[in-house]
Amino acid sequence: MAHMCRRVAGSVASCAGWVGLIVATATNDWVSTCDYSVATCVRLDELGTQGLWADCVIAPALYHCVSLNQILSLPAYIQVCRALMITACLLGLPAILLVLLSLPCVRLANDSSAIKRCRALVGAVLILIMAVFGIISTIWFPIGTNQEKGLMAFGFSLYAGWVGSGLCLIGGTVILCCRGTDGAAPSRENSFYYSRQAGRAMPLDPPANHAKSVHV
Repeated sequence: MAHMCRRVAGSVASCAGWVGLIVATATNDWVSTCDYSVATCVRLDELGTQGLWADCVIAPALYHCVSLNQILSLPAYIQVCRALMITACLLGLPAILLVLLSLPCVRLANDSSAIKRCRALVGAVLILIMAVFGIISTIWFPIGTNQEKGLMAFGFSLYAGWVGSGLCLIGGTVILCCRGTDGAAPSRENSFYYSRQAGRAMPLDPPANHAKSVHV
């Protein structure tokens, strides 16, 4: 029961982390930037927010966004972070399906412990890859933005990416560590039965002759 609880907890954490990565990828509040000095931006109450897909300006009477759709003219860090985050989101679907199908409570036709362990292994590796991609993107993006424009604060999307990457890292590690501890069905090779007549334990015959060898 404890093993199954750990597996379920790892699966839930991975699902939540995948949702966090999707939210971070789809929203544009990654960092807050300032085109002037910090004092000027605070006095004018004008800040800029930048994400993977748009660059916005926020002021008391203005909210304007410019889409970053000119791929060839974008900085390298934005293009790489886009590719990594999109790949992480796409890997989430097969990873979560494999992890859910590897749970002991889910049974398919012709399932075996070896097949379930293989599914858990592949799913856990994919989830860890998602975590690595998310960590690289959410660390590299603010560094690149600070070098290009000047960073003032982290945004909601960046925190969602950090939380999602951390949950994927924890969930994938838990699944990977628990995948090989499934309870195996007892083998009949070393089984014994007790004979009242002889008063001692006797090795169990093969299943074909079991009905003939049992003495009551």
